[in-house]
Order: sequence, then structure tokens, then C-alpha cells
Amino acid sequence: MYLTHSFMSGEKKHKSQQPLILAVEDNDDNLLLMGYALDSLGCRFICQSDSINTIVVAKEYQPNLIMLDILLPSINGIEMVRYLKQEPLTCHIPVVAVTALARKEDQERILEAGFDAYLSKPYMIDELETVIRRLLCGRLEYDSESAAFELCKE
Repeated sequence: MYLTHSFMSGEKKHKSQQPLILAVEDNDDNLLLMGYALDSLGCRFICQSDSINTIVVAKEYQPNLIMLDILLPSINGIEMVRYLKQEPLTCHIPVVAVTALARKEDQERILEAGFDAYLSKPYMIDELETVIRRLLCGRLEYDSESAAFELCKE
């Protein structure tokens, strides 16, 4: 697990207006690309390459959004979203499936499992931005200096 510089710089979550996103992806290249995309959108993020500690990290940091790969070793994304949605401290956090499973049947099964949105790999940054806007805008308080505010402007 690693945290972005802006998150590690000592900012308190309640004072920062940038959304905090937990990204769980077992492929290091995909995780790096996801990190670049989130950074370019003005988001703070926590990256994790396994699903084992996802619930602990989500409970501790209370991210605004979780991006979760489906095909993870140990606990797959479908099982993980079920745990997250049953846990009182994490059930309110929107969870986005980010997966190479692209068939319509896969998408339906994934959304029925409890995910709030679905992104098929490879995805474009504008698709990621659209999902973040849809799930987070209106849920966060913004000030005019915030990158998150820019993300949610019309």
C-alpha cells in the first residue's frame, strides 16, 4: 500500500476538499496508470495491490470512493464489495468495479453484487472522470480553491 504525497503531507481529511480514493489493483502497471489518472483529476489516493487489507484501510481512512479490481488474488472484488457493503463504516462508500471482464453478463453480475459503477479496462481518463463526477459530486463540500471543486463544475 502506498499513499500519495498530498495525502502523506499531513493534511487532515476534514480540511482537504480533494476526494480521497482507495484504489485496489493487483497489477502494478495498472495501479500506476490509475494513480496518474486520479492525480490528473485532482484526487488524493491510497493505492493497494492486494485485497487482504482493503476493509481495514477503508475503515481507517474513510475514502470518498473505492476503485476495486475484480480479478484479485485471495479475495476477489465481488466478495470484497459484499464485505464492504455489509460493514457499517464502509457501506456508504461508493465502489467502482475496474475490470477486464467486459461481457454484458459480467457487467450485470458485477453491478448486482453491489458495485455502484463499472469501468472496463482499458478505460479513458474521461470515462474515469465521468464516473467520479457522477458518484461524488453533490456528496462532498467544496471551496472555490479546491481541485475537487473544479472536478464537479458543470
